[in-house]
Amino acid sequence: MSVFDLLIDQEHVVSILRDAVKAAADGDNQSQEMTHAWLFTGPPGSGRSNAALAFAAALVCKTSGCNECIDCKTSLSGSHADVELIKTEGLSIKIDEVRELITRASWNPSVGNYRVVVIEDADRLTESAANALLKAIEEPGLRTVWLLCAPSATDVLPTIRSRSRGLVLRTPSTSAVAALLEREKISPAMADFAARASQGHIGRARYLAKSGDARSRREAILKISLLITDVASAFKAAQVLVEAAKAEAEEEAERRDSAELTSLKEAWGQQGSKLTQGGSKAVKELEKEQKSRTTRMVRDYLDRALLDIATLFRDILLVQSNSIDSIINTDLIAEINKIATSSTPESTLRKLEAIMTSRTNLAHNAAPLLTIEALMVNLK
Repeated sequence: MSVFDLLIDQEHVVSILRDAVKAAADGDNQSQEMTHAWLFTGPPGSGRSNAALAFAAALVCKTSGCNECIDCKTSLSGSHADVELIKTEGLSIKIDEVRELITRASWNPSVGNYRVVVIEDADRLTESAANALLKAIEEPGLRTVWLLCAPSATDVLPTIRSRSRGLVLRTPSTSAVAALLEREKISPAMADFAARASQGHIGRARYLAKSGDARSRREAILKISLLITDVASAFKAAQVLVEAAKAEAEEEAERRDSAELTSLKEAWGQQGSKLTQGGSKAVKELEKEQKSRTTRMVRDYLDRALLDIATLFRDILLVQSNSIDSIINTDLIAEINKIATSSTPESTLRKLEAIMTSRTNLAHNAAPLLTIEALMVNLK
């Protein structure tokens, strides 16, 4: 089994990557198949970071991505000595992080033929960080490969985009996602539901299939959106959603923040209430990062909630179009039929567009409560 077999419904991308790996293994520096910078784009859940990691594994594997050796295993987990995975849980990737990364990227490979850097959220690079990265891409090391991931090519600097080979991943089909879940011992009925409810988002589908709490939260979110009848109820629904997002984010943050802070203080040799020189600054930087992470967690929760609500209006549109075979929320069919008969396809489409616009606004750091309030008023 190859590392590329882990990519679902992306045959067009896999073909290109296999050719690049072959050219790299052959040492063909003149080949047009292999280059030093790649940009993986695609909607959330398409597997763009998985594709980048699979490519990285194949480049450092002695047999071009066998998925069995230690090089493949550690590459895919982000722990290989020559594969660096950059993930951000905050709102942005700052220039100091990129400068340190560029220094490490210039080192010679430790055990393989390439040093590969995977940046999962290249769209979160600040302008100064992106410009610093651009210089490194313009003057690449002979054995350094940059793999950038972003939702779309327009989310990165045009100059970075023009110097990278672009690969566009698509949202996997629900049948392909369901088949994947079944291979993971999920029942066919649950696999089918999770694949449809997630709209092809592999990670979300896996989470829904395996977590009863996730399914309960999803059901609660859908019921909240069904209760919107006027402006007052719209504002109430928005408040409930945002408060739920904050509560979940703060609960997760509390669990992680305390352990991280304790570990940092121990690393800086805390004695009583005092830290060694430089420790206080490190603590402040950690607290700033933790606050940014919590903010992003709130936005991520709300984005998932909006995707769930979108499935409801998708179902309404299907009923209005007499195409009920692909209904996702079958347990709410009575409510869906009621709304479908009392509204028009045009109004349903406008509501779906409003949901997608709100997702975009949240991604661009719009105020969560104001964004959700405006949306809920549009959904009444």
